[in-house]
Amino acid sequence: MTRKATKGSLKKLMGLALTAVMGVSLLAGCSSSADNKSAEGGASGDGKRVTLKVELFDRGKTPSQYTISNNFISQMIQKNFGDPNNIDVQFVPVQRSEEVTKLNVLMASASDVPDIVFVYDSSVFYRYAQQGGLTDVGDLINQYGPNLKKFLGEDTLKFGQVEGQQFAIPGKRAITARYSSFIRQDLLDKLGMPAPKTTDELYTTLKAIKEKDPGKMGSQNIPMGFALAPASYEPLIYSFIKPIAGDKTYSQRYELPLHEGFKESMQFLNKLYNEGLISKDFSLDKDKTQLGKDVSNGNVAFFSEDVDSIFWPEASYDLLKKNKPDSNLIPADVYTNANEGGKHIKSRYGSNGMYIMIPKSSERAAEAIKYLDWMASGKNLTDIYDGVEGENYDLVDGIPVAKADATQEAKDRLFNAGDTAIISNGKNLGDQGMNEKAWIMGFPPANQEILKKALEVANTDTVGPIVFSKPIQAEMKYSTALTDKLDVIIVKTAMAKPEDFDAVYEKEMADYMSLGGTELKKELDAAEQ
Repeated sequence: MTRKATKGSLKKLMGLALTAVMGVSLLAGCSSSADNKSAEGGASGDGKRVTLKVELFDRGKTPSQYTISNNFISQMIQKNFGDPNNIDVQFVPVQRSEEVTKLNVLMASASDVPDIVFVYDSSVFYRYAQQGGLTDVGDLINQYGPNLKKFLGEDTLKFGQVEGQQFAIPGKRAITARYSSFIRQDLLDKLGMPAPKTTDELYTTLKAIKEKDPGKMGSQNIPMGFALAPASYEPLIYSFIKPIAGDKTYSQRYELPLHEGFKESMQFLNKLYNEGLISKDFSLDKDKTQLGKDVSNGNVAFFSEDVDSIFWPEASYDLLKKNKPDSNLIPADVYTNANEGGKHIKSRYGSNGMYIMIPKSSERAAEAIKYLDWMASGKNLTDIYDGVEGENYDLVDGIPVAKADATQEAKDRLFNAGDTAIISNGKNLGDQGMNEKAWIMGFPPANQEILKKALEVANTDTVGPIVFSKPIQAEMKYSTALTDKLDVIIVKTAMAKPEDFDAVYEKEMADYMSLGGTELKKELDAAEQ
């Protein structure tokens, strides 16, 4: 064989390998060994020591005294779970920025894939399930996971089911609150106006702020800060759309145009833009960088945001207080939905976090469930999330509160706590009230009271995602194109001249439907909840 021919053959082989890796086939993950579910060792109690491989995100921020797979938490897990059960727990690092690409590689290998893997992307989970690459863990949870089942609850477990089979263990989200709106009370005081309580009152307030400029900002006066980001446009849109059923809406952001009332939300945005009431260059600010600067500098009177993002140390709230000491930012529940009797409708997160999966090729499915059940038992989640009482945290009213004077050594213990506690997205302490109280205590003391009020706004009149009994194929097929198109619809309809709005809206929506919206709507209408 010539050297040239060798290179050609290698190139061909690499191409075939890449095709398999990228998810066209998961046959390697469905080898004959996939049917071997005997729980040798740890779970069966026959005395044979076994190895349980667990995926772990590597964010490249490991303290020098540890490695990503050998550290304080991994050693604690081995001592408290692994050794008593005759199991060696081996963590397999995966770069967080390459999670899906790397997971595709691992899933294409029956020998290298960990026994526990996970992903945040629901479409990836559904693809693995449909291609036969995952273990149905329903019976295993009943046998080995009573604490896990109780911790998650039936509502959360549903997110991991495909046509009645439990192909994933969804992590449980501690906080489902999503967005809050905020307004400068000090500017309202100068105008002699109360805080708006309805969408119409908000419009009147924004007009007054523009015309009277109570902050004396001149050309930098922005009545309503706005970005081409969900935290800006979703609160506005949700105040116009009608839920699909009860308090449920379609789960994907790019499905917003399929809701009744979407056109009216775009018409209101068009009105705000054409009257100069929102950020002029919002279409260039997809990551909210400019919005954050404008809020911090005191240029913005009203805006909507993720409920917590402005309250972290040195975030927009701290910077605003520093730059404008006389400012008084308050949470405000202003958007009202005429379709829902004037309620302050807004979206909430589903109760699920990541999708935890056991590959079909794993021979340690029982041990995997036993490990997750251990994590859900007693104070094990607290040990992982919070470390050592008295060194990392103190208990305050039953809530672990990080010690302000904790040593650097103690802080370093917890560098990957959240990535290890995979069954819990945030600190779950038993009920939503306790979760929220614990969450608030993690913020700077000076910001905790206003965050509490913002959380009350975020939790009012919320609607959540519909959970269908099987994957929506059109979501996986058209999600990228429709996500991009939603941005186009928002920008073009907002910037259209008022007299051109209807024509522009109809054209952009026709494009949306032709890009997959028609097929998506048809499948959503036919799907069983």
